[in-house]
Amino acid sequence: MTNIKHMQPSLFLIPVTLGETSIEQVLPPYNKDIILQIKYFIVENIRSARRFLKKVDKDINIDDLTFYELNKHTNLNQIDSYLQPIDKGFHVGIISESGCPAIADPGSDIVAIAQRKNYKVVPLVGPSSILLSLMASGFNGQSFAFQGYLPVDNTERIKKLKKLENLIQHEHQTQIFIETPYRNSKLVEDIIKHCAPSIKLCIAMNLTLDNEFIKTMGVKQWIKQLPDMNKQLCIFLLYK
Repeated sequence: MTNIKHMQPSLFLIPVTLGETSIEQVLPPYNKDIILQIKYFIVENIRSARRFLKKVDKDINIDDLTFYELNKHTNLNQIDSYLQPIDKGFHVGIISESGCPAIADPGSDIVAIAQRKNYKVVPLVGPSSILLSLMASGFNGQSFAFQGYLPVDNTERIKKLKKLENLIQHEHQTQIFIETPYRNSKLVEDIIKHCAPSIKLCIAMNLTLDNEFIKTMGVKQWIKQLPDMNKQLCIFLLYK
C-alpha cells in the first residue's frame, strides 16, 4: 500500500466513475490507497460522495470523515477554510460528482486557492468524458476546445453553432460541448439543421458504461440514425 503519511500535506484531486461503472474498470488501485488515508474531503454533494467512497471500499468508516460541500450554493468567501486541514498537517481530497475534479467542475476554485497558497496539488488518474470522447471521435486532438453548455435560447444557440463552425473551418479546432440530458435531442436537431454538410458530429453517450455509444458521421447523415438520447449522459463533438 502506498503510504502518504510522511508526504507533504497535499490537495488530492480524486476522479469518480462516469455513472455505475465498476471502480476496477476505470480507477487504478493506487487511488484507493490514497483515498483510504484521507480524512477531509471537499465534495459537490455529500450523499453521492459517501456513496462513491463506499464503492471504493465498503468497510470505510464514513463517520470518521469530514466533508465540505462545494457547489453553486457555496459561499465562495468560505472556501478558503476548506483547506485549513492542510495547514494542520492533513491531506485533503476533492471529489467531483462525475469524472475528473476541476475539469468543467467547481473544484477549480479550490485548486486555484491551493496554488496561490503554494500547497502541493496532486491529480490522480481517472476517466474524463471530454478526453475519452475526443480520443474516440477521430477529430483533431492537437487543437480542441471544451465549450461547456451552449446557450438555451434558440437564436443564441444557432449563433454559437455558427461561431464554432468558423473555429473549425479556420482554426482547425475540434469543438466539444454538453447539454442537459432532457435537451440532448433538441440540440442535435439544431446541429443537423443549421451546420454545413461538411461538418461532422460525434455523439458519445454513456461513456465507460455497458451501453456506451460513440459514433462519428457527417451532420446530415445523422437524420435517420439518431440514437435515443433522452435523459442519457451525452457529450458532443464537431469537426470537419
